[in-house]
Amino acid sequence: MSENTPTEFPASPDAELRVTLAALRTEHRNLDEQIALLDAAPTEDELQLRRLKKRKLLIKDQIARIEHQLDPDEYA
Repeated sequence: MSENTPTEFPASPDAELRVTLAALRTEHRNLDEQIALLDAAPTEDELQLRRLKKRKLLIKDQIARIEHQLDPDEYA
């Protein structure tokens, strides 16, 4: 390798978690909007509404886990 070749450093675990966290928050917000639209309009598709709500809860749990990894409770 020559001296002018840039060295690639692996991303830190925290940086990767923050990127994942941002993506999950965006998806959570989008699901919230979709759910609000389905709730506002009478629909026959209750199954889709339940699936969206379940997905939203799963994402909320993932967000909480990542937030805890990034900022653990040191006094526990």
